[in-house]
Amino acid sequence: MTLQIPSIRRGNTGKRLTGRGVFLWLLGFFGFVTIVNIAMIQAAISTFGGLDTPSSYRAGLEFSQNAAAAEAQRALGWQVDGTLDQASDGQRLLTITVTDKDDVPISDVDVAAQLMHLVDSRRDVVLAMQPVGAGRYQGLARAPTGQWRLDLEISRDNQTLFRSRNRLGVR
Repeated sequence: MTLQIPSIRRGNTGKRLTGRGVFLWLLGFFGFVTIVNIAMIQAAISTFGGLDTPSSYRAGLEFSQNAAAAEAQRALGWQVDGTLDQASDGQRLLTITVTDKDDVPISDVDVAAQLMHLVDSRRDVVLAMQPVGAGRYQGLARAPTGQWRLDLEISRDNQTLFRSRNRLGVR
């Protein structure tokens, strides 16, 4: 008894794969990949707002100065509290209260505040802080909802006495 296995044959479509065809397929594939890469690079460059630290090298060199300034700030014992409330026309009202270690308001200083966007530095907002009472300072800014970093710098006679960075969520 002989067992016959039927053969499976595909019909001849009449098209042969040649070297030219392989070359055109490779050229098309890598051309498509290149076009997608260019589009992604363009999208990344146009939406990137900048670096958090412009120069890591310079930041490293200034480390000991920053450590000494932080120790001097700690020795002052100042308490700095802030609130960010909704104001009119979609603006936010930042109120900063500065007191010393004995809870006495400090009024003879300059307060600089900046709302820094975490992703896009083009959206950063500088607040013009004005004294409004004993140890209280206020400023208005337009800050949409999202995650922000509040940078505060308190100085007297062009000497920085207090510096802080606080992350906050605006609702």
